Amino acid sequence: VQLQASGGGLVQAGGSLRLSCAASGIVFRINTVGWYRQPPGKQRELVAEVSSGGTTNYADSVKGRFTISRDSAKNTVYLQMNSLKPEDTAVYYCNVNYWVVGRTSTSNYWGQGTLVTVSS
Repeated sequence: VQLQASGGGLVQAGGSLRLSCAASGIVFRINTVGWYRQPPGKQRELVAEVSSGGTTNYADSVKGRFTISRDSAKNTVYLQMNSLKPEDTAVYYCNVNYWVVGRTSTSNYWGQGTLVTVSS
């Protein structure tokens, strides 16, 4: 399984970026796909996720500014980030949460992370 994230970079406050995560080799049934972030010196946190049924979930801090979407034909998930703030600075990781075969539990695949830096 490979999750290839791209689209990070340096942007001024108020600007926009779009992250992409292309997945390959996934053969398990997917529960959710999404994005997490880890700000400097802090723990990793959920940013946004979308379920296999299309239900989205956002962290309160990004609601109204970020939009998660997916292109199933391309096995790609996107995170459109608008009105960026310095506190959005973090390494962003794409995530695939999948159902473990034969169990009622899930597990995770993680991408390599892409750095987003928002300057004030």
